[in-house]
Amino acid sequence: MRQADFPYLPKDFIETVEGLIFAVVSYHPHQQKIGCFLRYVQNGGQWQKIDTEQANRLLGRHYPQYLFKSKQFDAEFHAVKPADVTVHHQPERCLKTLLERPAHDKIEEKCHRLIEILTGYGVDTSALGLTGSMLIGQQKKGSDIDLVVYGRDAFYKTRLAVKQAIAEQQLSSLDISLMKDNFQRRGGSLNFDEFAWHEARKYNKAAIDGTKFDIGMVSLPEEVVVDHHHYMKQGISTLKAVVIDDKQAFDFPARYLIDNEMTPEVISFTHTYVGQAQKGETIEVAGAVECDSASGQRRLVVGSTREAVGEYIKVCKEL
Repeated sequence: MRQADFPYLPKDFIETVEGLIFAVVSYHPHQQKIGCFLRYVQNGGQWQKIDTEQANRLLGRHYPQYLFKSKQFDAEFHAVKPADVTVHHQPERCLKTLLERPAHDKIEEKCHRLIEILTGYGVDTSALGLTGSMLIGQQKKGSDIDLVVYGRDAFYKTRLAVKQAIAEQQLSSLDISLMKDNFQRRGGSLNFDEFAWHEARKYNKAAIDGTKFDIGMVSLPEEVVVDHHHYMKQGISTLKAVVIDDKQAFDFPARYLIDNEMTPEVISFTHTYVGQAQKGETIEVAGAVECDSASGQRRLVVGSTREAVGEYIKVCKEL
């Protein structure tokens, strides 16, 4: 699953000597560096989670070597040389270790039970990993369980297992409190009702005994789309179109092909809009227009920052 020459995958965490933990966001090296975003910093001997704005400010002041401007994607993110990585936190190893020992807290107990339930519905645990706060042992009482599923087939099987387990009351849909918490973290530019309607039909989030869990897909090497295009940003745009292909709706980044000749592709780099629309649905999209400098072909990108302020994908429902 991991390439020997570049063993880094999205949803991994990498730790540097300065006490910084970055979340890996790219399958490929960028000028021999690992594409990532700073997520945790050491504060009084504890890991503190920070947002994109805080991360950029901290790196700009103290660690500018980790700021990165991609010429290919005309985008700014963070990047770390493999030589600067002191610990490579890998989700599949983390989950294996957790399952091989007794649980240390209530969240780990729930994670054990969750894996048992999913296994009962045919999910192969060798395709799963554990990311988020649990990957670095920083979970708290109210933490979520963030599962990684490696490979598109395994992801859709896991998603179906979640749907079946909810139907048979082994797991629960998000209640109003958990949905509101989810909305406050990720709601972005949709109102609560819009956000909740889209989320409820994805089956990539549910709850076990009041704790929210999430399943996120990481592609296998043969599933990764290699993008050699050179993109230039051309401002923000909004359009409406019909989705004609949703096969990569849960990928990272999520991709939707639409019936718009000028802009035939919508890409989302933010988890909020993964699995947001299905084939045949009309969507409204606001995002950054990018143009391939060679072919002139355009695409619309949602999630130029993690918070994706002012950018969204929503299904146009009939009244």
